[in-house]
Amino acid sequence: MTQKTDHANPSKNRTPRHRAREFALQGLYQWLLNNEDVRTIEAHIRQAHGFDKADAEHFDALLYGTVKQVGELRAGLTPLIDREISALSPVEHAALLIGAFELKNHIEIPYKVVINEAVELTKSFGGIDGHKYVNGVLDKFAASVREPEINAGRKG
Repeated sequence: MTQKTDHANPSKNRTPRHRAREFALQGLYQWLLNNEDVRTIEAHIRQAHGFDKADAEHFDALLYGTVKQVGELRAGLTPLIDREISALSPVEHAALLIGAFELKNHIEIPYKVVINEAVELTKSFGGIDGHKYVNGVLDKFAASVREPEINAGRKG
């Protein structure tokens, strides 16, 4: 007799930033499937159970920033994927967009953390091996947008 939770990963150790990413993934998923107005999606998600424990500022940055830069992010991801973007699962698509957005715009977050967070989101909400795909694509994307950071890590 287990109790259902609102999250696929009910771990007590989720940080406010991780929760923000979970909610942003849910918002982007909804946006990708329904092309609903992002403000409507944001208002709905802010009412969700557990949102009060999320980093609301980071959630806003991820949701609005990713939607605003979606064309540019997709252009950067397209050469790195083995299929049309439209053939990606919505969870993988959203996780890739969030990861790409953070890699490009939040250099204060180490690239390994960004990739790991996207992988964890895909493990929690996606298909069986989707996390491996997200990991591989974001590794390549990071090499193009975080080259100095990656090279510094290799020297150390």
